[in-house]
Amino acid sequence: MANPTPTIRIGVYGEDYPTGRERHGCGLWPAGIAASLTAAEAVPVPLGEQRGRAREDLLDGLHGMVIAGHDNSTRRQAAEGEQLCAWCHDHKLPVLGIDHGLHVLNTTHGGTVYFDLPRDLPEALQHRHPPEPGLRHAINVLAGTHLADLYGEGEVVVNSEHRRAVHRLARGFRVSAQALDGVIEAIEADDGSEWFALGVQWQPASATASGLDIQVFRGLVAACVRRLTEVETPAYAAA
Repeated sequence: MANPTPTIRIGVYGEDYPTGRERHGCGLWPAGIAASLTAAEAVPVPLGEQRGRAREDLLDGLHGMVIAGHDNSTRRQAAEGEQLCAWCHDHKLPVLGIDHGLHVLNTTHGGTVYFDLPRDLPEALQHRHPPEPGLRHAINVLAGTHLADLYGEGEVVVNSEHRRAVHRLARGFRVSAQALDGVIEAIEADDGSEWFALGVQWQPASATASGLDIQVFRGLVAACVRRLTEVETPAYAAA
């Protein structure tokens, strides 16, 4: 008799989208990270502020992590995000970084960030066009990457609402997608690290996302299930 699929609990650190009637771009579920995790058959666990809480207590019982970051993060929030990311790395807890969470993933491991693309890389395409929401552009998903397993390799179209971007890639990571102007749009931990860590620059849970974007959440959940199975298998074998 097959073992039942375990209940996967995934922490969410950073800002989610406002709750309400707004729906994901494909219209199948409400917009938001928590809603997308639920649609991917996981239980979202908002982490809130870490202040005064032991990290082991905060993360107890979690199988994975989404780091979304904050639009106007304070130094404390930025440091908190990097500490969380480093803890996940040390414990091989699967991580998905979204937008600013991608930058946290990169800077935690020694990478750097463009803070204002129009100023720092003026030849880049328009990656954000305030005050009009919903700007979209094509990206190229690189073959042989985890992201290609989720989206398929080659050109796909994603939303674009960012002014920051990866400048120097962190050690132990590889580029998994780029915009047509060369701007890095996704990174992931190298295969040799045995750690699922994926960062995407677009907003896969927003109202402007496509139905394909649920794949990043499903990929995170699948990585959590694999890790849980690998951790528990020796105990079952011993029994």
